[in-house]
Amino acid sequence: LKTIRQFYICNAISICSILNLSAQASLTPEYELKAVFLYNFSQFVDWPSGSFTSAESPIVIGVIGENPFGTYLEETVAGEKANGHPVIVRYYHVADEITDCQIVFLNLPEGKKREQVLTGLNGQHILTVSDTPDFLKKGGMIRFFTKNNKMQLEVNLEAVKTAGLVMSSKLLRLVQIFQAKKNN
Repeated sequence: LKTIRQFYICNAISICSILNLSAQASLTPEYELKAVFLYNFSQFVDWPSGSFTSAESPIVIGVIGENPFGTYLEETVAGEKANGHPVIVRYYHVADEITDCQIVFLNLPEGKKREQVLTGLNGQHILTVSDTPDFLKKGGMIRFFTKNNKMQLEVNLEAVKTAGLVMSSKLLRLVQIFQAKKNN
């Protein structure tokens, strides 16, 4: 009898969680997982010393374009620190707004605007992340993709190195390495 009650309680909690998620129409469990990954990147990437104006400066996770996370990204990082820095979230509409940012998730449609944003961020110490198919070919650093119903990561190490960032070997063990095809 106790096991049956626990089963019903767990189901009720699950249903409440699902109803809460449906209130945020654009939020899906996929983006909840991506939000957690974005926070974890702050712990497994090292930025050059000049990337922060002070030891108390926050690590900023930015989102440019439509926000697919609802409030979940902010909830994920609330009160968290990474390497002694508080972690905060900011939202951007144009690339020129992206200053003092360490991680940026690009949620822009394919095309000129996304390429302009990537070009504008090139050479800065900003980890660029997206889930669009050609993101790494265009110079992005980390791409989320799904394979066999599992979230996977692909990394463009050349772009990471060019930005002066260093990824932990713990993170690199979990990713596929992007190999740009060279024209002969």
